[in-house]
Amino acid sequence: MNDLSQFPTLDSKQLLDIKSKVIAYGLELGFGDIKITDTDVSGYQKNYESWLEKGYQGDMGYLANNADKRFNPEALHPNTCRIISVRLNYLPDVELKSALADKNKGYIARYALGRDYHKMMRKKITLLGKFIETMSGELDYRAFVDSAPVLERPIAKKAGLGWIGKNTLILNQQAGSWFFLGELFINLPLEIDPEQKTNHCGSCTACLDVCPTNAFVAPWVMDATKCISYLTIEHKGSIAVELRSKMGNRIYGCDDCQIFCPWTKFSPNTNETDFWPRHDLDKLDLLELFDWDETTFLKNTEGSAIRRTGFESWQRNISIALGNAPYSKTIIKRLKQQLGQVSEMVDEHILWGINQQNQNQNQNQLKITTIN
Repeated sequence: MNDLSQFPTLDSKQLLDIKSKVIAYGLELGFGDIKITDTDVSGYQKNYESWLEKGYQGDMGYLANNADKRFNPEALHPNTCRIISVRLNYLPDVELKSALADKNKGYIARYALGRDYHKMMRKKITLLGKFIETMSGELDYRAFVDSAPVLERPIAKKAGLGWIGKNTLILNQQAGSWFFLGELFINLPLEIDPEQKTNHCGSCTACLDVCPTNAFVAPWVMDATKCISYLTIEHKGSIAVELRSKMGNRIYGCDDCQIFCPWTKFSPNTNETDFWPRHDLDKLDLLELFDWDETTFLKNTEGSAIRRTGFESWQRNISIALGNAPYSKTIIKRLKQQLGQVSEMVDEHILWGINQQNQNQNQNQLKITTIN
């Protein structure tokens, strides 16, 4: 039974009215969908802890912290009894498969082409909280967008936003997976929505099969230390040699397990102009990106999620991509010119890139000889 002791002027009928108005206002704010669930995510704790024990989190030590809050949302924000889970579509109208195929251009995860979503989305969710407060009276609420120990995907599944796909992302029959998730913790006992219990992945393994680095240990289990998104963004040191050639032209993040998922063909493009590409980041040549000095990098990534990787890792990532590009004397010359300009770690990857380019040349000459 709903505890309305903190809201003596409200009854169950009024709660239903508030919920319908919250959903309508959320859609006005631009969210693709808004659902509500309770705070019980304890059923996910065993698998999560097992994943951590295997070391699949890599350098992301923060994922092992605050377990008491991660699995008890009411401990993260006291008095919480409901979680409003929202999704916000982010895919701009840009090339996907063809962008991956052009090895002379840098591929950046499509969520990072425009403005960093964190502040913008948190502002929208906060507006949702303020809107509820106008109807309920004093409200205890807090907005979250990938910034605290919140199990956003289990919460989204419980709320009914979709199911957890074999690629570990939330999938939705109408929207695929090209969306951000966010949460609003509240102490108002609104009616909860039914959980998404049906999994529509079936026997499909497209996401697992296409992963460039074989980061999926099994369906629904990812070894993040092999994931290109982790390697190019979270990991700050040297990238394992055996993974470099598999990274192709992906210099910030990776979308393969979304691009080749059958459900993403239903994904709508975003209406949020903030997520549209800045500085032609969806189609710039690798050499042009490599020519950015640190000042240019900081200027062109102002307000962007790309800032997270830092200039050193940016240069490291592009050095690998240049090594994987078709053989070019210009690429080799530019890589050599950059030696000693950033750090020893970057130099290591530049030298690898030069060596890889030379191997590409040898392979081309062998092909020509074989044809002749």
